[in-house]
This record gives sequence, structure tokens and C-alpha cells, in this order.
Amino acid sequence: MSTPSEINAPVMAMQEVQVGAFRDARRPVLTGVNWTVAPGEFGVVAGLPQTGKTDLLMLAGGLMPPLAGSYRLFGRETREFGEAELAERLQVALAPDHGQMFSQMTIAENIALPLRYQRNLDAEEAVREILGLLELLELLPFAAAWPATVSRDWLKRAALARALVLRPRLLLCDNPLGGLGRRHQQWWRRFLDQLWHGHEYFGGTPMTVVVTTTELAPWQHPDRQFALLRDGQFLPLGAWSEVVHSTDLAVGELLAQPSQATL
Repeated sequence: MSTPSEINAPVMAMQEVQVGAFRDARRPVLTGVNWTVAPGEFGVVAGLPQTGKTDLLMLAGGLMPPLAGSYRLFGRETREFGEAELAERLQVALAPDHGQMFSQMTIAENIALPLRYQRNLDAEEAVREILGLLELLELLPFAAAWPATVSRDWLKRAALARALVLRPRLLLCDNPLGGLGRRHQQWWRRFLDQLWHGHEYFGGTPMTVVVTTTELAPWQHPDRQFALLRDGQFLPLGAWSEVVHSTDLAVGELLAQPSQATL
């Protein structure tokens, strides 16, 4: 049971955290990370390729512990996470960059998988439970399709649907705009904004959202908080007004990055 201090705690609080590589947890990729995310905040972590964005999100989602330092998720120290902290784990969801669908399952079965694990539903019951979510994310036409037959645009949206199935309080999106067509990029920005402000489908409660990106310009907003990954460091940038006045060369490069999206 959560204590009052845990209920009012930051969603994420890292102190002098050392982040290991997800594929080799012994190899540090970021050191001295000090990062706090408040409830209802929208955080944008920018960095050039291979700067540790995915590794940071994996740690943020509680999928691996820090090599050093302290990371508290919903007020709980993640080094102590076990079965008793399952409720906290289920309040955070990660939408990976490449979708990561199981090839032998349909799109609908992939999305419904968390319901089968956490609510002990059979396959048909779980798929029925997600029909409203499929409609919301415009995925109904792909429900019975195999992942290999679906484009990257829709696979990434399916990964988002799977992340939202259990109605998390914290949503982590790894490079959500990467490789998408312009229409899909616009959809993602609009939908994540709706989640952040409280989407009716999810009860109207504002969701805490964190995204990683290689382009800063698409995420421009006066109320978002920005940070930079560079040279193995996590560098808070602050609000957008501070981003555009930054003299950091990496920030300038990320602002100037041309979109790879196509119409």
C-alpha cells in the first residue's frame, strides 16, 4: 500500500544515476544522471544517434537497475522492485521504437497480450477487451494482420496501443516520430498531447509522458521540459525558450535536423 509521501512523490527521480547499455548492462553509457519528472509533465530527451536514449528509457521503465546512484519510480526505489512492487511496475509503459511485435501473433493478439498476463484472460476475451482501443488508434483494419504484413507506421502505433492497454500513469515513447510519414507524425504529436492533457478514453486524467528524439523542432511547446544527451551526460535544458537560446552545438544540430518524413 502506498504511503502519502509516495502518492505525492515525483513520478521519476534519478540521483547520480549511472545507466548501463541495455544489451550489455555492465557497460556504462550515461553517468551522473540527475533527473526529476513531476506528475503530469511532458519530458523530451533529445540526442544524436547512439547517445543512450533507448538505454535511459529502459532504465526509466524499471527494466534494468542503475549501475550506480538512486532511481525512485512512483516513490519506490527500483533496486528493491519485486513482486510486492508489481502495482508500480504496471503504472509505467514503454512504446519501443521498432514496434517489437511477436511475428506468430496477429496485431490484435500482440496488443492484447498484457491483458492475458495481468488479468488472466483467454485470447478471445483479451481481444474483445481492446476493440475500443483499436478503434481509437485507427487499428481495426489491421487487427487480424500479421506484423510482417504491416508497415512501420502502423507497427509503431500498435506498439503504442499495447503500451496503453493497462492504462499507465507514465508513458515512455522511444523515438516515436522516427521513420514515420508526415501524416503519422502529426497524428502522434496530436494524440500524445491529448494523453498529456487527459484523454477522455482514459478517464480524462493527465498522463505523464516522456519521449526521446533526434529532432527537437517537432516537439516545440512552451510547457514541455527538455533535456540533452551528449558525451555520456544528461544535460537538463529547461523549457523551450531556453532550448532555442542554448549555445550548445549539439542542441543547434538537433534543432537543424531535417525531418526524414515523407507525405
